[in-house]
Amino acid sequence: MQYFPPALEKLVEQFARLPGIGTKSAQRLAFYVLNLPEGEAQEFADAIVDAKRTVTLCPVCRNLTQGDGPCAICSSYKRDHSTVCVVADPKDVVAMERSGEYNGAYHVLHGVISPMNHVGPDDLEIQSLVKRVADGGVKEIIMATNPDTEGETTAMYLSRLLKPFGCKITRLAYGIPVGSHLEYADDATLVRALEGRREM
Repeated sequence: MQYFPPALEKLVEQFARLPGIGTKSAQRLAFYVLNLPEGEAQEFADAIVDAKRTVTLCPVCRNLTQGDGPCAICSSYKRDHSTVCVVADPKDVVAMERSGEYNGAYHVLHGVISPMNHVGPDDLEIQSLVKRVADGGVKEIIMATNPDTEGETTAMYLSRLLKPFGCKITRLAYGIPVGSHLEYADDATLVRALEGRREM
């Protein structure tokens, strides 16, 4: 039995597709949007469409950016581009930046190696990292994937792949609890993890 008009049902279904949003939360969000003034609802819809159209991947680090050129971090002359911090997702860049201690560049893999989820090395932004290191100028690679099984597997795979290029490869220290995620780590923990990184 259908409780809501078809258009509202469709809106609830779309919200329910978002990660971490169940049916009840989706209904609350749909009702909230439905009660917005038409101008605000249009702004909300336009923001989604605009982000989808204009947000792209940085040609250097594969982080999110707007337009065709490098992101703000890759464009900055104040950053140390000889140090590259490898993270799984763009939200991990935000977490590392929040610490205020890291001044190097990044490389975003857009996932980790996960055979159970059918994600292999070819599904990640690994070739662009290899090319970046092969082009020279990179002295240190910091592996900053999450300290869980998949993050460790990815870090070890990349370490073996990049060792022949002669750059120093380090891993974040275990100031971050095993099984947790970078985006939830507090600033002090991230600072300790950066300071205690070790060579792989």
